[in-house]
Amino acid sequence: MASTATSWLNDLTSLFTPGASQFDGAKGHKDSIQARLDYALGVYRMFEIGSLRHGTGVWQYSDADYLVSLKGIQSTSPLTMLTKVKGALQARFTSTTITIRQPAVVCHFSDGIVEVVPGYASPGGGYWIANPTGGWMKSFPEEHNKYVNEINAKHSGGGAKMLARHLKIWKYKRNAPVSSCYLEMRAAKFLSDETAYVPIIDLHYAFKHLQSVQLAAMNDPTGLGSRFGCCSSESTKADAMSKLDTAVTRSGRALTYHLADDHDKAIEQLKLLFNR
Repeated sequence: MASTATSWLNDLTSLFTPGASQFDGAKGHKDSIQARLDYALGVYRMFEIGSLRHGTGVWQYSDADYLVSLKGIQSTSPLTMLTKVKGALQARFTSTTITIRQPAVVCHFSDGIVEVVPGYASPGGGYWIANPTGGWMKSFPEEHNKYVNEINAKHSGGGAKMLARHLKIWKYKRNAPVSSCYLEMRAAKFLSDETAYVPIIDLHYAFKHLQSVQLAAMNDPTGLGSRFGCCSSESTKADAMSKLDTAVTRSGRALTYHLADDHDKAIEQLKLLFNR
């Protein structure tokens, strides 16, 4: 049993860090997905993106994510593109449940979930993908990963990715409807000017920062792509803000007890925070 709030957070991190082979089943569908889409629509390249690839995935919650660069002329509507991709995959995987969850087409295979994010390569770099709130957004997934890696390397133990994972665990365990990508980029940006990373301290102040900006959309910190939105609608944002307010209170209490060396009460607040 964890004896301090810090050791409890370390145990939480270990528990929710996916093992190297835990998503082999889902990843095993990549070649067949790519072959089908290339046959039906034409594909320039298909590559892994998202938290599993980047080292911020959450066990039992994160999926295998791929971006597919399509050939042809960019559709007028992102939904038209997504519908075509869904139809092509459904014709190949007839017994698999396939849904659209912008910006992805989600394949619910029996051995894992694969999210396929289709897009069109931009002449100036990056990819045009469906914006969850509607329309198109320009994304630079490889450059975004590089940015997070650079911030992560500044802190011993990989602070940016650990903070991102803690925020995502809260999101999933408390059903907070906030974009995982948004949380990851916010975590990296939050730590970009910090000289040290202390998990229980930075967790609280990261929540406080999200509260202070009211989960506002953020500029792409690389200066390349579209702004990152937090939620798919105003109603989901209201729900997320309510849960964020509670997270600020609980993480603040945990920090206060931690600083007073009352680790039992600090852990009690952390358990409430992460619904453990």
